[in-house]
Formats: sequence, structure tokens, C-alpha cells
Amino acid sequence: MAAQTSSERRSAERLVRSLTLAIFLQWLGASAVLPLLPIYLRDRGGSDTVIGAVMAAYFVAALALQYPAGRLADRIGRRPVLIGGLLCYGAASVAFLLPVSPVGDIALRAAQGAGAGAAEVASLAMISAAVSIERRGRAFSSIYSGQLGGMAVGPLIGSLIGVSSMSIIFLVAGVMSVLACIPVLADADLAQHGARPEDRTARLRRRLSFNRAMTGSLLAAAALGLTIGVYESTWTLLLEHRQAATWQIGLSWTLFAIPFVAFSRVGGRLADRYDRRWLVFGALIVSVGFCCLYPFVTSVWWLLLLAPIESSGFAIALPSAQSLLTQSAAPGETGRIQGLFSTSETAAIALAAATGGALFGLHIWAPYVLWGAVGALLTASVPFVWRPVAGRVSSAASRDERVRQHPRATDIAHQAP
Repeated sequence: MAAQTSSERRSAERLVRSLTLAIFLQWLGASAVLPLLPIYLRDRGGSDTVIGAVMAAYFVAALALQYPAGRLADRIGRRPVLIGGLLCYGAASVAFLLPVSPVGDIALRAAQGAGAGAAEVASLAMISAAVSIERRGRAFSSIYSGQLGGMAVGPLIGSLIGVSSMSIIFLVAGVMSVLACIPVLADADLAQHGARPEDRTARLRRRLSFNRAMTGSLLAAAALGLTIGVYESTWTLLLEHRQAATWQIGLSWTLFAIPFVAFSRVGGRLADRYDRRWLVFGALIVSVGFCCLYPFVTSVWWLLLLAPIESSGFAIALPSAQSLLTQSAAPGETGRIQGLFSTSETAAIALAAATGGALFGLHIWAPYVLWGAVGALLTASVPFVWRPVAGRVSSAASRDERVRQHPRATDIAHQAP
């Protein structure tokens, strides 16, 4: 049993490395486009309405398709959905090189959102299926560090190329997304764990079973999403209001991403060793607190220094929330519950981002305080929802979870100490 467990662990570790590389490549290309896209659209004659519609299309498409993508992953397998999402994003990125109309720009940005959303759901579902529950926090943190690692590098590459060569940036984004398919296709462990669950009939008939662990994680995802949405729409506006230079605005995004990557391994280990419920709750308190604080900070440099501290909280909250989300999930549910988690987060991002600009126009503190307060209310409800949920992973729970993942291994599991 020990040798088999060690072999399974090495297999899962290889899978996590391959997925992390794929996600890093996809996000590197995607984030190279993001900061310059509004400027590119304006240079082509796009109005503020068109620019807003193009940027919103990404979130709308992701919101609409993340749960269906998770459901599809439970039906046909996670790896096909992951590859399909990567190829969809890559094709939409390259299609921006065509002389399309503003409506075409909206459609292409929506296709990017659909592809990126499907890839995220499928990769997280694969982690849930392949990694044992007592090591899942570290695995999730690795995936998120791949995302933020790409985000730390991508905008710098985009700014160096410049908006005058935007066609090159679109091409880079498309190529990177296609290259991300290589580790997914080459890894035999991904082929095994990315396949559909064995009991197809039970999987198709099973109704998604909600529980307190899942409900609390969805509330946590919404609370995090609200703060992210505020930053998406108003962070640059806030720094401009504080008379920050352009390079300081770009630096602020990098400073947020780098500590997340550096701290993600620590956040994963904390999630696997300590009570995940209180790790999420504490990190959420820090996040919503900083959100309410930022508009009252007048120094640009203090804003730049505070952002990395908040990033460390994100590095703790996400792997812990994901571990709680998946710790009681059946094998045929992982795609759907990841779709729900991503949908909850994306819906909150879209809501806060859509209203952020108008609220900022009323007063600079309005979006930060309003959505920070709503996030605080969601955060306050989480401990009550999670009260009966096991925050730490016991060896017995780990054995039970392995039996659910591999029903034929029941006899072996009973031999474990």
C-alpha cells in the first residue's frame, strides 16, 4: 500500500506541474493583451460604449458558460474541455488580427472569456479528481500561482511591445494558448485523470448535492469576486486620481501578482495543515478591510506597498476555499462544483466591475466602501455556514475520499493504518 500511495502521489505531482505550466502559458499571453486592449480599441475609433461592451463581454461569456463547461467536463472528461478552452481562446486571440467590426470585437472577446472560463473550470476539476484531499491545498495554490505568475510577466511583455504593434500581442496570446496544450497532451497522468469518471450512468443521473462546505466556499468566492471587480474597474482610476505615473500604475499590478506567486506555496501548506475555515475567514477580513481602506490612502507609494500585503491574503484564501469546496465532492461532481465556484466569483466580479465606474464618478470611495461592506457581510456569514464542517483533514477522511475516487480500491483502503 505504501508503494502504491507513493506512486499515486508522484503521478499527482507530475499532473500538477503540467497543469501549472499550461495555465502559466495561457495567462502570460492573456494578460499581455489586457492592459492595452482599451487603448487599442479607442485608437481604432471605438467609443466608450463599445470599449465597455468589449471588456464586459469577457465576463458575461465566462459567467454564462462556466457551469455548462463544468457539466460537460463531468460528461466527456476534463482534459477535452481544457484543451477545447485553450484552443478557443487562442483562435479568438488570433482572429483579432482580422478587420472585424465593433460587434466582431465584442464576439471575439466573448469567445476569449468562454475559452478561458472553460480552461479554468476543467483544470481545477482535474486537481480535485487527481490529488488526495490532504495535499489538495498545495495543488490548488500551484495552479493559482501559475495564473498570477503569467499575470506578473504578461503585462510587462505587452508594454514593451506597445500598442502600436498590437497585432504581435494578439499573435503572442494566441500562440501561448496553443502552446499551453502541449503539456496537457504530453502528460499521461493528465490523460488518466482528465478522462470521464468510470460510472457514467451514475454520473449522468446524479443531481448535484449541496452541502455546507460547498455553500460556504461559494460565499467566499463571491466575497473575493466583489473586491476583484472593484479593482478591475477603478484601481487605475484611483491611482490616476492620486496623480500616479503610468509606470507606477503598471507596477502596482505586478506588485500584486508577485507576492501571490511567492506566497502561494506557503498558503497551500497552511491549507493542508491548519483549519481551512479560519484561514479563509481571516484572509477575507483582510481583503474586504483593505478594499474599504484604499480610497482613503492619499499616498501612491502606500497604495503600492499595501497591495502586496493583500495579495498574500488571496494566496491563503483561494487554496483553502477550494479545498473545502471539494473535500466532500463525489468524483462525478467535480466539474459542476468548480463551475459553480467560478460562476459565483465571476458574477461578483462582473457586478462590482459594471457598477464601479459609475460609483467612482459619484465619489472615489463609493465602490470600495459599498462592495467592501457587502463582502464583509458575506464574510460574516461564512463561519456560521461552515460551523459543522471539518476544517482539518483527518487520515480517516482521506481514506474515505480515496475510496470515493477509486471505488475498486476499497479493500486496499481498509488495510491502511
